[in-house]
Amino acid sequence: MEAMNNELSHSLKGVCEELAGYVGREIIPRYRAFDKAHREDHVIMVISQSMKIADKMPELDRDMVFAVAAFHDLGLINGRERHHIDSAVILGEDTFIKQHFSPRQIAVMQEAVEDHRASGKSRPRNDYGLVVADADRFIDAETIIRRTVQYGLANYPELDRKRQYDRAVSHLTEKYGEGGYLKVWLPWSDNAVRLQHLRKIIADKRLIDNYFTRIYKEETSEP
Repeated sequence: MEAMNNELSHSLKGVCEELAGYVGREIIPRYRAFDKAHREDHVIMVISQSMKIADKMPELDRDMVFAVAAFHDLGLINGRERHHIDSAVILGEDTFIKQHFSPRQIAVMQEAVEDHRASGKSRPRNDYGLVVADADRFIDAETIIRRTVQYGLANYPELDRKRQYDRAVSHLTEKYGEGGYLKVWLPWSDNAVRLQHLRKIIADKRLIDNYFTRIYKEETSEP
């Protein structure tokens, strides 16, 4: 369980030890193959946040919450466009999962994984989907802006600094700005407050310029 760091230790309360061990050994390491924004630190964060949200929803099965969070992005192995669908397939075909959960539980978890995507316009079909969708949207201004810059550098290396800036601000505005497509489904979660903070940064040209300039220099080693 070497992938399980201190961030997760408290989250394992109430989770089947065998499931936690399997996820630590076999599932989390798969994220090493993905882009910088979706590696092990990302899935660990989503698991941790999911379990934190689940603390306020005691009616949920903690093993199911844990499994949904762990599997939610595995479909990235086949590309980003259908990763939510492919992740659900991977979960449903996993031998360990099939041995430890009922067909009904697996169907519910697959729905949750399919519905987690940030660009989804519809409310997730079940509470497990609400949890992982909110956890996956963990809104931290520094992290979100950095990942936006990282994505631009990795996927559009031909763009110069100004065009990277324009692309980053456009994406941030479209997704997180006022009227953006990202939805926070649990209004009582910490994300609602964090989203308002991020929106203030995006709307303030001086602030977003400062964030971008610092992060761009750090990511490119530009003097």
